[in-house]
Amino acid sequence: MSHHRIKLITQIHFVLIWSEAFLKGDKSLSVNVSRSGSSLIHVVRKDEDIYSPILRKLFNESHHIFVGLQTIREDLPSKNKKPQFVSISKSYRSVIRACMEELQQVVSILLAIELIWNLCEVLFIDAVPAGSLLLHLLDWVRLHKADVDEKAREVLSSKLHNLVTYVLQGRLEEARQMLAKQAAQQYADKNMYKLMDNLLSKMPVYNPGSIHTLTEFDVKWRHWHEEVDRCLQDKSFASNVHLELICKILVGDEDTLLEHKELLSTWYHFLVTRLLFAHPTIKPTELHYYAQSCMAMFLDSRSAPETLDSILLAAFDFDIHQVIKDCSIALNNWWFVAHLTDLLDHCKLLQSHNLHFGSNLREFLLLEYASGLFNHHSLWQLAVDYFDHCPEFGRVYLELHIERVPLDTERKALKVLRICEQRQMPEQVRSICKIMAKRALRNNRLGSALSWSIRAKDAAFATLISERFLQDYCTRGTFSDLDLIDNLGPAMLLSDRLTFLVKYHEFHKLYGEKCFTEAAKLLLSLITAKIAPRSFWMTLLTDALPLLEQKEVSQTHPHLSLGLYDLTVICVFWSFQEEDIELTKVELLRLALARNLAKAIVKEGTVDA
Repeated sequence: MSHHRIKLITQIHFVLIWSEAFLKGDKSLSVNVSRSGSSLIHVVRKDEDIYSPILRKLFNESHHIFVGLQTIREDLPSKNKKPQFVSISKSYRSVIRACMEELQQVVSILLAIELIWNLCEVLFIDAVPAGSLLLHLLDWVRLHKADVDEKAREVLSSKLHNLVTYVLQGRLEEARQMLAKQAAQQYADKNMYKLMDNLLSKMPVYNPGSIHTLTEFDVKWRHWHEEVDRCLQDKSFASNVHLELICKILVGDEDTLLEHKELLSTWYHFLVTRLLFAHPTIKPTELHYYAQSCMAMFLDSRSAPETLDSILLAAFDFDIHQVIKDCSIALNNWWFVAHLTDLLDHCKLLQSHNLHFGSNLREFLLLEYASGLFNHHSLWQLAVDYFDHCPEFGRVYLELHIERVPLDTERKALKVLRICEQRQMPEQVRSICKIMAKRALRNNRLGSALSWSIRAKDAAFATLISERFLQDYCTRGTFSDLDLIDNLGPAMLLSDRLTFLVKYHEFHKLYGEKCFTEAAKLLLSLITAKIAPRSFWMTLLTDALPLLEQKEVSQTHPHLSLGLYDLTVICVFWSFQEEDIELTKVELLRLALARNLAKAIVKEGTVDA
């Protein structure tokens, strides 16, 4: 790795970590600058939930949704892509809910994540207009009413509370069914129950697909609201406190709503109920005002809003970046902010917000999330796709992290290798192959070591392993890993020693198949090419002698016999000069060579005549 590249990567790390601290307001990060000007960066906070088995399903399932989102064509008009973005947002939420259901218990962190995501979907991604906005907010509250209903059951002591709860949640059909049951039991108040049922049934509900405009709906709703208020002023329900209470709720009386805090449970449920019965045509730009006032009215003035309250309030203010910043601080992992920001970026809602170091907010958060995944033994593969879709720094991050993946098994090493090869990362490919080749050699697995060294295109290591093969042959008299040696193909040209190993094995195969002439030719070419290690020359000479005894060789190719003789004499002389060879073996070789030479000369003379 070049000095320039190392410097660039160091700068990237410094800027990203410092930007992270700035974005999150993280007090756990400190930078100490020495007198020499060098900086020591200490990061205390880490991605804690990566190691939680509870969220493993969330990470795996959302990965597929993320990859699918990246394939949406950029050239499509925004109005054509919006339904796809909403569908993807719902897919993310369905994964969150599936995790909660699988756990069979309410996990507060997942509830909060889905609550925030769903609100962002309504306000930012779906971006519904006035009229439809309240309908979506009602669905939002109802979807997250599980904990509200649970708390309500703890304080409910009568059917009245059940009825009031239905009305507060806008579940008017269920409220009417309960009223009908009560009316059957209280015949004296029959007319009052009938009047209340009439008011509930006539309450206008905006239908985005109808032919009526929003203004027409607003006029219709005001007429209904005036009728309810008239009933209240006329004391139509004065003799039945239960029905009068419901009438006050329908008219949107704030004091009455606040008196039933325990049934609403949260200020944002209070907000939606208040809008339902007082401002059903609210515009998105007006949401923040009502959200702030509802939170102020609902919460105790002596207690400060919690983090979730601040996040939801920022969403109602349409401050996307504040939502992301607050969630980055509050949550223990990057999953939520990374995926939500990516989706919002695809919706073209974050283009105006770029970070000073050259990347955008989307990429910064994806890099952080993927870096956390890489620290996990089974989730690291998911991180690769996230890095792939970070055009600025994704490649550098992948190169840095892939080198730190522990190659525990050969199967895992092959996975890492495939990732590097697909992305044309030659340095990492060579590094992985060298590591695995050395490990295999230490375990005396010569075939595997040779295979990895060839894949790394490491000629020096291939030469070393080839020599080990030859040493083993000299010791045991047989070759190991014959299938590998037989099927190397052009890879054998990586080094001279490897070429010799393959060809020498081929010579033995020809000899074993009694193809003596071809075997002799191949042996002669091996000796002539001088690619055999000098320590192996005597072995080659020993292999040559039986061939010289073969009539097929000496009769058909006398020149071949003479060539073998000349070369073997030279080899014996060199070997004798340079190595400690048993004199008896040398003498036997000389005698055999002299006898075969005589035969060759006679045969050559006969052929010439």
